[in-house]
Amino acid sequence: MKRLFTTLILLGTLGISGLALSQEVPTAAIEAMPTAMTEAVASAVEAPAAAPVPNKGDTTWMMVSTLLVILMIVPGVALFYGGLVRAKNMLSVLTQVMAIFCMISILWAVYGYSLAFGDGGGLNWAIGDLSKMFLAGITPDSTVATFTDGVVIPELVFVAFQLTFAAITVALIVGGLAERVKFSALMVFGALWFTFSYLPITHMVWATGGYLFEHGDLDFAGGTVVHINAGVAALVGAIMLGKRVGFGRDALPPHSLPMTMIGASLLWVGWFGFNAGSNLEATGGAALAFINTILATAAAGMSWMFAEWMLRGKPSMLGIASGVVSGLVVVTPAAGLVGPMGAIVLGAIAGVACLWGVTGLKRALGYDDSLDVFGIHGLGGIIGAIGTGIFVSPALGGVGVDNYSMGGQIMTQATGVVITILWSGVVSLVLFKLIDMTIGLRVSEEHEREGLDTASHGERAYNF
Repeated sequence: MKRLFTTLILLGTLGISGLALSQEVPTAAIEAMPTAMTEAVASAVEAPAAAPVPNKGDTTWMMVSTLLVILMIVPGVALFYGGLVRAKNMLSVLTQVMAIFCMISILWAVYGYSLAFGDGGGLNWAIGDLSKMFLAGITPDSTVATFTDGVVIPELVFVAFQLTFAAITVALIVGGLAERVKFSALMVFGALWFTFSYLPITHMVWATGGYLFEHGDLDFAGGTVVHINAGVAALVGAIMLGKRVGFGRDALPPHSLPMTMIGASLLWVGWFGFNAGSNLEATGGAALAFINTILATAAAGMSWMFAEWMLRGKPSMLGIASGVVSGLVVVTPAAGLVGPMGAIVLGAIAGVACLWGVTGLKRALGYDDSLDVFGIHGLGGIIGAIGTGIFVSPALGGVGVDNYSMGGQIMTQATGVVITILWSGVVSLVLFKLIDMTIGLRVSEEHEREGLDTASHGERAYNF
């Protein structure tokens, strides 16, 4: 007992705290200790730091967010698009969206995740590598860091969350090609475009070493990666396919606006996972993205409604639903970066601008983007990306960034917009042309008049 007491006094004199040994222990002191104590001290000195343990709350939030984004795709996008087409094409759109979700999920696990977030070596500015092909090396114990030092979540959760972003981006393109595209052509295009457009843009914007990431481009949840990327592809596809039979001559009204309303509502609910989930933690940053997703969306719905009311004399359900989606789009790159008032301003601008995009711009250029993917997602994404550079300013309620200057950040954001437009546009043009030269892009006029539900899938949405 006396010997133990003497040892403890010696430890205190040396400034050694039992489990927190941070200094080298003098040799003479160690030699004076009992053998068992010496071994314990040596073990404590040499023990490696414990691996960070995933935060259970953050992990749960990210799993819930992933489920919410899946809700956006099936059934959200599917029903929103399905209600906007004619009854004879309802099932074709539902099939296209669900098939794309299934296909991209598999491709993401096989090589997509690795190319999007891997280290590409000499090509790391544009694309990752295949070191995690087939999710090699990723186990239930693998983790990825969040935005707070020392905080991690399971890597498999991050893989699943990012999978949903890839899937919805490709699914959005369906709206520009609806009612006339071959199912086989759409699936081939989706797989190739995912590989050559989505993955490089994702890596450039969100991966360490990516060109836009390293240059300070701000895209909180996918204004460039998702919306501009998909919007440009849909526009190119709509032009390449040509106009639907009867476009500009016959009425081509939506067959079920209640379905569209349901789809828009599911999109709004699911978008909380999309935006707030992109914070990767259940913290104040997620709360900011959450409130902004409400306010920007509401502002856009109201601005579209009032603008349409003034122009046409009546506010329409389709108008406010479209405005809601434009608000969701515009706040996506800004969600966790701007203040609530900035989000309201962005939403109000987007509602009016996207209304012009699906009416004035569309008529002026004469293209048939069936469900206005470019007018809402493309244009809304551009406004949101540029607007993020403005409203991230602390003086305007934003969170700010290091060495912030409004002019410099706007130029950085504009660079990201231009690169995304050019990259997606060129890739889409080449792919659509190659597919048209081989298997063909468009169904026959006979099948288009018959409707793609029966011509392509042998079934009908409604039997009455």
